[in-house]
Amino acid sequence: MLLPVSYVQYRMNPCGACRWWSEDMVAVVTGANKGIGFALVKRLAELGLNVVLTSRDVSRGYKAVESLRSIGLHVHFSRLDVSDPASINAFVSWFREKFGALDILVNNAAISFNEIGENSVEHAETVIRTNFYGPKLLTEAFLPFFRRSASIGRILNISSRLGLLNVSNPTVREILQDEEGLSEECMEGMVSWFLEDVKSGTWMEKGWPKYWTDYSVSKLALNAYSRLLANRYNGRGLSVNCFCPGFTQTAMTRGKGTHTAEAAADIGARLVLLPPEKLPTGKFYIGCSPFLYSKL
Repeated sequence: MLLPVSYVQYRMNPCGACRWWSEDMVAVVTGANKGIGFALVKRLAELGLNVVLTSRDVSRGYKAVESLRSIGLHVHFSRLDVSDPASINAFVSWFREKFGALDILVNNAAISFNEIGENSVEHAETVIRTNFYGPKLLTEAFLPFFRRSASIGRILNISSRLGLLNVSNPTVREILQDEEGLSEECMEGMVSWFLEDVKSGTWMEKGWPKYWTDYSVSKLALNAYSRLLANRYNGRGLSVNCFCPGFTQTAMTRGKGTHTAEAAADIGARLVLLPPEKLPTGKFYIGCSPFLYSKL
């Protein structure tokens, strides 16, 4: 079971300790009009945070916000399409004017065009642009706005075990296992290499992941970027971790899965609200089990 914490126990004691955060803390959750993102917004709002729900579809975003307000949860909304740099810039400008400082960023927005059991790379460029470059560009735009305080800024990237080091290509493995030499240029070069193989029709023979290949590569790159960012800001007031929610019942899995989006979001909220003295960085979580990036 990928979610080892008792659901009932968690709801009673969401972070394993007394509440340490204040209602002034601001959290942004991307791709949050449904699924895990929506459930995370709901849970963080229930716990008293100031939460911004984002969605690329304005009508769906407002509908999600209204559904939360109908049960007494006041959250904020702004349109955000992470695949569009102009949308990212507009959102960050709106956020700067309304809030000024950020405490928590949950990069949840992601897409896949494959059904379970399928493995088409027809939309590989869109998947990479949304799942890797989207959170990367948004994170970089927000870095100046993270509040420097004892509570520590937090980035939680919703990722997948499919993005663990599951490639047989020796060059790619060497790039990703090079702790000292790993750079943004290396990661982007790897992604470009993959897209070139897709265009040339040689991706199947080049040792890329065999299941949901484009999605897996996007998460492989996101995990590597998270590791790089965690190392860069280690000890500088910013924590960066990844969370794989497991096989969750969402639109991406066509409603199939071993647990609900609400159960996954409860664990995500627990991770992102760990007390400052217990907050790690550079970890990959499956449920609540931490795995060092050095072991990816």
